[in-house]
Amino acid sequence: MSLIEIQSVTKTFVGAAEEITPLADLDLTIEEGEFVALMGPSGSGKTTLLNLMAGIDRPTQGHIVLAGEEVSALSARELAKWRTRHVGFIFQSYNLIPVLTAYENVEVPLLLLHGNPLTHVCWHKIANRLAQNFHVVAADLRGYGDSSAPEPGENNINYSFRAMAQDQVEVMETLGYKQFFAAGIDRGARTLHRMCLDHPHRVKKAALIDILPNYHIWTHASKEWATKSWHWLFMIQPYDFPERMMAAVPPEWYIEKKISKPGIGLKPFTKEAFAEYVRCFNEKTVRGSCADYRACATCDFEMDTADKDKKATCPLLVIWGANSHTGKVHGDVLAIWKNYGVNVTGGPIDCGHYVTEEAPDETYNWFMKFFMDEPCRG
Repeated sequence: MSLIEIQSVTKTFVGAAEEITPLADLDLTIEEGEFVALMGPSGSGKTTLLNLMAGIDRPTQGHIVLAGEEVSALSARELAKWRTRHVGFIFQSYNLIPVLTAYENVEVPLLLLHGNPLTHVCWHKIANRLAQNFHVVAADLRGYGDSSAPEPGENNINYSFRAMAQDQVEVMETLGYKQFFAAGIDRGARTLHRMCLDHPHRVKKAALIDILPNYHIWTHASKEWATKSWHWLFMIQPYDFPERMMAAVPPEWYIEKKISKPGIGLKPFTKEAFAEYVRCFNEKTVRGSCADYRACATCDFEMDTADKDKKATCPLLVIWGANSHTGKVHGDVLAIWKNYGVNVTGGPIDCGHYVTEEAPDETYNWFMKFFMDEPCRG
């Protein structure tokens, strides 16, 4: 089987006054491993042929078969998925990143953001699988993991989700991506929600895991929520009350008490991941994470109040643990999110709060269905 088979392909462009046929009854076969250069004067059909081969355009007649798949017969949705998996173009005018390979320069960018008190390691069960279809960028939020922890600033403004979102936008631009897909869980999802509002032309699609909007949380607080989300109220207390208490116990003890859940304990977490969370839970992380939560209750809430009627315009995937506080306390999660986004899909997963580590296969399947519906080139 040939890698590319073009059989009796004709392409005609119909204008108001004339028809132009740059390709007429073309046959071409390219074997796997061959290097092929298309040469010819302007208007000879080189770009037209490349567009047809990539599924960007359709032939007027004939068949195009790539790696056994007749792309000329696929629907628009099927073509979008096929292009995302198989096609990358590099044009003369593109500014490529010299440290990346040609393939890496055309990969689909996917930013992954973690929650508290974790790090980017929380994606370890699905990151490699995602990397087969995306250029995965798993970053630590400021104050967490191995990221630095700036001074909080007035009203903890330096730990607002706006500041955290700006960090990640700059990371992606440094990597050459002005537009990208993104997913976040917990604090990472809150950062991503703010990014969708502040940088709507950057985020093409966003997956938000096990959260509700900050504004909704603070304006619908309840005894049940406060009991299950005790750390929200503890960590917002004035500096340095929570910091001293958190630093006064061994990090292994605190991390275990924070992330273990009734009935399952630490089962979702590998020993290696748990050790990494413990390693990163130091004075810097304690200080940064408390500033993060204080910002959420102060400057973030002010921003969220100002933007409470502003909806995210990119498609949103909202998934949550059916057994988490999000799934059990707040009612119809999807209905709530539809007040904050113009295009919201999603549903519950049979797990608790730490969705990516409790239910990695289900998370991966939701991601592939959501992100692969249309291509994104940074």
